[in-house]
Amino acid sequence: MAKKLYVGNLSYATTATTLSELFGSMGEVLSVNLITDRMTGNSKGFAFVEMAEHAAALKAINELNGRELEGRVIKVAEAKPRRDD
Repeated sequence: MAKKLYVGNLSYATTATTLSELFGSMGEVLSVNLITDRMTGNSKGFAFVEMAEHAAALKAINELNGRELEGRVIKVAEAKPRRDD
């Protein structure tokens, strides 16, 4: 079953390809959604990564949370369900 992860405190230079490669070392990555500002197109410093397997997602959380990536200590956690406001 697929599992979505929140990845925060990213460098503004981090790309979806970089995240796909990093998380791909933990297991199959289904998608990477790097959040950008609608007006400027610049990264907002966080992303969502969808992993194919729950076990791979847990491995990514355990091994990548607190790891340095491009000069920033990233946060990796299970994504919370989207709220309907």
